[in-house]
Amino acid sequence: MSAASHNIHATAVTIDGIGLVFLGPSGSGKSALAFDCLAEAGLADLTAKLLSDDRVIVSRENGTVVGRAPEQIRGLIELRYSGIVAVDHVVEAPLHYAVMGVGSDENNRLPLDEERVMLVEGIELPLIRVPGWSRFPLSLIRARIRSLEANR
Repeated sequence: MSAASHNIHATAVTIDGIGLVFLGPSGSGKSALAFDCLAEAGLADLTAKLLSDDRVIVSRENGTVVGRAPEQIRGLIELRYSGIVAVDHVVEAPLHYAVMGVGSDENNRLPLDEERVMLVEGIELPLIRVPGWSRFPLSLIRARIRSLEANR
C-alpha cells in the first residue's frame, strides 16, 4: 500500500545500495556533502548515483521509505560556484539514513543513541551527523552505519 508523497527540501544519493538523504537549511552544504560522498564512492569503486538535489519526493511504501526525483531536476546537482551539472542518477530508491552536516561543537561530540529525524509526519529515519570539515564524509557515514547496525 502506498502512502501520500511529500516533496521535501533535501538532497539524496544511493551508494552501494544504501539510500542517504541529506538534510539542512538552504546554503548549509547538502549538495556539496552529497557530491563529496559520490566522489569518494567513485574512488572506492562503489556504485553511487544521485537520486535528487534540492527537492526529494518521499513516501512510505510497504514499510520502506522511498525517495524519488522530481522530473524537472533529474540527474542535476548544483555545485555552488561551479554551476548545475549532470551526474549519474536514479529516478527512485529506498532511503535508509538521513545525514546532516554539523559544525564544531566540543560539548556535544558524541551522537545520541539511536537518534532519528522526522522527514515528514509519519516518516522518519536514523540520523547520522557529519562534521562539515570531514575530508572523507562517506567513510565516516559508513563507519556510523556499521556501528548502528551492530547495535540492533
